[in-house]
Amino acid sequence: MTLVDDARFRQVLGRYPTGVSVITSREPDGTPVSMVVGTFTAVSLQPPLVGFLPDHGSTSWPRIRATGRFAVSVLAADQQDVCRMIVAKHPGRFDLLEWADSPSGCPLLVGAAAWVDCVIESVQAAGDHDVVLGRVLDLDAGPTSSGPLVFLGGAYAEATPTL
Repeated sequence: MTLVDDARFRQVLGRYPTGVSVITSREPDGTPVSMVVGTFTAVSLQPPLVGFLPDHGSTSWPRIRATGRFAVSVLAADQQDVCRMIVAKHPGRFDLLEWADSPSGCPLLVGAAAWVDCVIESVQAAGDHDVVLGRVLDLDAGPTSSGPLVFLGGAYAEATPTL
């Protein structure tokens, strides 16, 4: 068995674009909590399930997990600054961002390409990450005309469909 170097793993898999999404929830005292992920995906139609893979080193994931619910804001290409603010854990970021509550009370970022509201269905450890499945309660496409924000080769890009 060959061990794969971390840098090579990132370099090779960096050729595959990943969507940029923000996972949010609200703690019992009302405090919004958020994290950026590049691993959000549809999982099942029946029942409607989505998934994401938070790193075990995340400080936000345990707080989100404890709430039992989360919302996903699929960022639009023009929301790079929003992404950077959340990744940098900018203090008071929710005072600076435009957001609204999902039907379950989780923050949704205004201007996102899409949003999905979920309850946590299951969590399974997988290496240095967890595999989180969420049962979809509600979802909708955003009003934006730009494509979704993606990360490719170490840089942000816009995904645009070819017709």
